[in-house]
Amino acid sequence: MKLIVGLGNPGKEYENTRHNIGFMVIDEMAKYLSVHIDKEKFGGLYTKLKYKDEDIIFLKPQKYINLSGEVIIKYVNFFKINIDDILIISDDLDMETGKIKIKHKGSSGGHNGLKNIELHLNTKEYKRIKIGISNNKLVDTKNYVLGKLNEIEKNKINEVIKKVPQILDDYLSLTFDNFMNRYNKK
Repeated sequence: MKLIVGLGNPGKEYENTRHNIGFMVIDEMAKYLSVHIDKEKFGGLYTKLKYKDEDIIFLKPQKYINLSGEVIIKYVNFFKINIDDILIISDDLDMETGKIKIKHKGSSGGHNGLKNIELHLNTKEYKRIKIGISNNKLVDTKNYVLGKLNEIEKNKINEVIKKVPQILDDYLSLTFDNFMNRYNKK
C-alpha cells in the first residue's frame, strides 16, 4: 500500500499559500482520479483507492504543517505501511518557483514539517517530491511561506499541477530511481 501525503495547513486562510503546495497537488491527484478526500481519521483527511493495481491512500494532515509527522505515523501504524511506500509532497524555499525535485532521502532542508515527519518516522529515508516556491529574503520566512501566491507564482505552480497525472502514473509504474531521473533532469 502506498501512502501519498501532501503537506499544508488546514483552513481557508491558508488556501493558495506557498506552504500549501502539497495540498494542491493531492487535490489535483484526487480530481484526476475522480475521488474525494473526505474521510477523517487520526487528524487527517484521506481517501483510499485502488489504481493501477496498487492500493493507495491520499492524505492531507489536518494539523498544522509543523505537526504533520504526528498524523502520518498514525496512518503508517494503522495501515501497516512500509516507510519505502511513503511519498511526501512539500514546498521548498531553496528552489525556483515551480521546479520539481524528487528524492529518496535527505535532510529536511530546514522545513519544519519534514523535521516533524523525520522525528515521528525515525528516519530521513523516505521518498519526497519537493516543489520550489523560491525565497524572498526581504520577507520574514514564516510570513513568506504563509503568504498567498501571486499571479506569476500561480502560473508556475499550475504548470506543475498540469503534470500531476503523469507524475502519479510515473511514480506507480517506474522504479524510483527512474522516476527521480525523469523529473530531476528537467
